[in-house]
Amino acid sequence: MDFLKYKKFYYLFSGILLVASIVGISLWGFRLGIDFKGGSILEVEFSKIRPDNEKVQEALKEFNFPELILQPTQETALILRFKEISEETHQKILNKLEESANSLDKENTLKEKRFESVGPVIGRELQGSALKMIIFALLGISLYVAWAFRRVSKPVSSFKYGIATLIALFHDIVITCGFFSYLSHFSGVEIGIPFVVALLTLLGYSVSDTVVVFDRIRENLIKLSEKTFEGLINKSLRQTIVRSLNTSLGVIFILVAIYFFGGETLKYFVLALIIGIFFGTYSSIFIASPILASFARKRN
Repeated sequence: MDFLKYKKFYYLFSGILLVASIVGISLWGFRLGIDFKGGSILEVEFSKIRPDNEKVQEALKEFNFPELILQPTQETALILRFKEISEETHQKILNKLEESANSLDKENTLKEKRFESVGPVIGRELQGSALKMIIFALLGISLYVAWAFRRVSKPVSSFKYGIATLIALFHDIVITCGFFSYLSHFSGVEIGIPFVVALLTLLGYSVSDTVVVFDRIRENLIKLSEKTFEGLINKSLRQTIVRSLNTSLGVIFILVAIYFFGGETLKYFVLALIIGIFFGTYSSIFIASPILASFARKRN
């Protein structure tokens, strides 16, 4: 298979996805969770019957929450998001929810599963820290790849391996963020620290996949097994594509199982990993390697 024969199609496909992602991020941004904007999250579970959202809102009406988000989960659980509150208010809310549950059935009890509260100042600090972590990871990885291939100088210099890796990682990050921007706008999905952790995880996964391909290119360069650099890249991709696909599909199958059966708190963290690993595998084969070929052709 001649992978590089269709590189213009790969560039066009990725370009469309990148433009759509950047447009979504520019227009709508993200719906930030309490990790980033501050607030409280309360998850409760009812033993028998979950009150409907209208009944819960009526029960909590006296607290005058400017923004109360109710998210039913599973069959009898409920996640509530609202402004930062004190411990005293926290206990009052639990009592109100307990009364609401008992009004449906006297044996209907309430169990608190988790409660988290983050101040707005801490939230803003976390936003800045998250952005710095991603930028640092991108630059660190690209510099490491350039250093790892420092003895490769022909037909492209070592730092261009780092540039190709950086472009591929930027591609993966932007598309994943763009996907969640659309989810935030149309489905109300919130992002928090777990989303940043997912981005950093997929960076590590994507670069390892890319380095495997690049390392095979370096080995074949030493052997001079092909007359042209493009032929050598094609040969290297044929030698590594089965390994890349098997590894990625194995991870994605596990993540899909966790997505459907792992509970609400892991759902969007896992979804970010699924999207990121899929496009990370795609970019390692169809973006990073063709970019190297383009660099070589431009140099010639």
